[in-house]
Amino acid sequence: MGSDKTSRIANPGKATILALGKAFPHQLVMQELLVDGYFKNTNCDDPELKLKLTRLCKTTTVKTRYVVMSEEILKKYPELAAEGLPTVKQRLDICNSAVTEMAIEASQSCIKKWGRPASDITHLVYVSSSEVRLPGGDLYLAKGLGLRSETNRTMIYFAGCSGGVAGLRVAKDIAENNPGSRVLLATSETTIIGFKPPSTQRPYDLVGVALFGDGAGAMIIGSTPIPNLERPLFELHTAIQHFVPNTEKIIDGRLTEEGISFKLERELPQIIEDNIEGFCDKLMGFANYTEKDYNKIFWAVHPGGPAILNRLEKKLELLPEKLNASRRALADYGNASSNTIVYVLEYMLEEAKREESGINEWGLILAFGPGITLEGILTRNLNV
Repeated sequence: MGSDKTSRIANPGKATILALGKAFPHQLVMQELLVDGYFKNTNCDDPELKLKLTRLCKTTTVKTRYVVMSEEILKKYPELAAEGLPTVKQRLDICNSAVTEMAIEASQSCIKKWGRPASDITHLVYVSSSEVRLPGGDLYLAKGLGLRSETNRTMIYFAGCSGGVAGLRVAKDIAENNPGSRVLLATSETTIIGFKPPSTQRPYDLVGVALFGDGAGAMIIGSTPIPNLERPLFELHTAIQHFVPNTEKIIDGRLTEEGISFKLERELPQIIEDNIEGFCDKLMGFANYTEKDYNKIFWAVHPGGPAILNRLEKKLELLPEKLNASRRALADYGNASSNTIVYVLEYMLEEAKREESGINEWGLILAFGPGITLEGILTRNLNV
């Protein structure tokens, strides 16, 4: 388990992350200004709901977020701020173009860092829970980037918060089973699909208002990196998925005439806490680590919310700094659904550069989504 410099060479045939990229809409929302803005935009003046949202905004630990929603959009589509109107068509008109625009920008940033032309991309994995159309966003992204017509496209729709790591698992399989392939993984999300005015009938909606953000992420994945041309960041060793039986109602999302309606049950953090240990132990076993070694590895965890991070930290007795990257991503971008794991990995690389000792060689990339589904990848950090 040494982490000397000579050991940080990618294993031939194993998938590696070769570049990361991100993009955001232009609207930056400061958390302390969110409550007044949201109630003004939705013409609501319920002091009790306002107080509840103010409290939630503090407990989420989110400081800033980027959102597609703007005053211009609400002026054009005032019905989005009204209760009970059929607005799914309007929402999809906005979302479909917004997610494509952000995905193109994140992918272009990623391709630039990778250093090879877009024409060298052989496969595309596209992840979103914020659009519905035929053909899907994968085609519009491929077109926007000028990818070759022969690029093999795969879409993952409505996997929610675990979508980014699910996409990474799929990209890993593609890269390892198609020698020489280079896979672009793109994720793109906007909360407009589920934007609603505050309501005493749906108090749980306020959690989403206080927590979720918009944006896009991108990664290039490939095996056997070309020396002096590609610089591998992480090696994806083993990927597993697990769903917890009889928990499908815990994260409940439905497409209705009013857009997507989400319901998160309070038991979510507890269910993750009850199942995380066995899941992580199984993954760590592939690198001959045991549960005693939780603090000997790095943790790139999708920050679903502060309660999930706090419970995971407590349950596994992690040192506080182990979840630094996840907490930073949550504070700066909110829970941006499938995108957030890209932001966490970027912060991990930043930390590795800043710390003299770097980050541990081995670690876990984790996310939790509807199902309840746990996604995990045992990963090697190749940065020395």
